[in-house]
Amino acid sequence: MSGHDPKFEVRLASDARDLEAAQRLRYDVFVRELGADGSLVDHTSGLERDAFDPFFDHLLLLDHNRAPEGDPASVVGVYRVLRDDQARTMGRFYSDDEYDLNPLRKSGRRLMELGRSCLHAEYRGGAAMFHLWQGLSDYIETHGIEILFGVASFHGTDPAPLAHPLSNLHHRHLAPEDLRVRAQGEHVQSMDLLPPDKIDRKAALLATPALIKAYLRLGGVVGEGAWVDAAFNTTDVCLIMDTAALNERQRQIYARGKVEA
Repeated sequence: MSGHDPKFEVRLASDARDLEAAQRLRYDVFVRELGADGSLVDHTSGLERDAFDPFFDHLLLLDHNRAPEGDPASVVGVYRVLRDDQARTMGRFYSDDEYDLNPLRKSGRRLMELGRSCLHAEYRGGAAMFHLWQGLSDYIETHGIEILFGVASFHGTDPAPLAHPLSNLHHRHLAPEDLRVRAQGEHVQSMDLLPPDKIDRKAALLATPALIKAYLRLGGVVGEGAWVDAAFNTTDVCLIMDTAALNERQRQIYARGKVEA
């Protein structure tokens, strides 16, 4: 955590300067830390961007005690969100490249895709994510969102080190058939790599990223199959959350943002 008491604010990006600050943080996390790349990544300016950015809303977490408003350094957390009405304008969701999303579309419920979630390294494991999730919760309530989904990533593209966590997701957290999206295309990776009795659950949980575990604690489930993203150096799973299925305790946790890492 940073060496000062943060003064957090969560708000939507409102102009090009805000969007660039989000892209700069994404570059630090996804490109510098995790080795991602992409056709629109600007290595000269240090911006991680793609063709979807103009269509998404960008939820920003700012620490005004880190840097003044308008300084990109004040942006310490980002969530990129796309409602179904916004996706209709673009004609697709980001996840359409990796998953057959027809089960979600056929549900007739309000959908929202989540993505590009990241925190500055100094703010992980503390209150920052709680504040960002509170802002996300408020956004969901404002827009009447019923189904949340989006790809979340394991670092690396080799399935062998991921056999226990992927198999654990497949056997214990697979989405119900009516919401079960499926990985598609040549980059599909089966998650059914080990039988249930061969999974080391402790090792599986330790190898599962904190964000994925947080979604699972809130009642999240996963689609069938993973998708290997060589450009981002990740193995992706599609997380799905039916907000109506959350029990009261989970609703309270989600509303407060108090999600265990």
